[in-house]
Amino acid sequence: MTGQRDRWAELTGGQAGEEYARRFARLAASGQDVHGEAAFCTALVEPAAKVLDAGCGTGRVAIRLAELGHRCTGVDVDTSMLAVARREAPGQDWRAGDLARLDALGLDADFDLVLAAGNVIPLLAPGTGEAVVAHLAAALRPGGLLVTGMGLDAAHLPLAEAPLTLAEFDDWCARAGLALGQRYATWSGDRYHEGGGYAVSVHIRPTA
Repeated sequence: MTGQRDRWAELTGGQAGEEYARRFARLAASGQDVHGEAAFCTALVEPAAKVLDAGCGTGRVAIRLAELGHRCTGVDVDTSMLAVARREAPGQDWRAGDLARLDALGLDADFDLVLAAGNVIPLLAPGTGEAVVAHLAAALRPGGLLVTGMGLDAAHLPLAEAPLTLAEFDDWCARAGLALGQRYATWSGDRYHEGGGYAVSVHIRPTA
């Protein structure tokens, strides 16, 4: 750990895995599409892409990506969430670890796509965001993509206010050597408008 608990742990006490899984099971049973992130990412990469799901939670996205033929590694610091992922897909690569110390996991730096969905970035421990983005960028091959989804206001976050702005996030990415490629308002690809409450961003690690 970094010495300070992340915002997700402060909200849940690190015991949210089973309830989180039940929530999405209810959504799926009601007919809602719970695989928007996986569909979005699949449209960006070649078949059998190597994907790192950073802050994978219960594995919902990584499991779906694997079903679509991609090679997925999931990393999360919340062991209650990882317990669900390991139960649901015991054959997949699940790693327990702090994203602020991603380098300690010994992962190869050749991922085609690194995903941080589910408000992973806003819910990091205060003061660790820039370091986490640098680690995620370092895990990408040249030409690889960092895909993030994050709320930008209280209506799209389990917080009273957003802990960072898109400008700050883009600055972290630029410092990590990434360039903004595309930005959307939803995982369905709706156009993002300045001041929107949610952003899906695609940053690229240049090839040269």
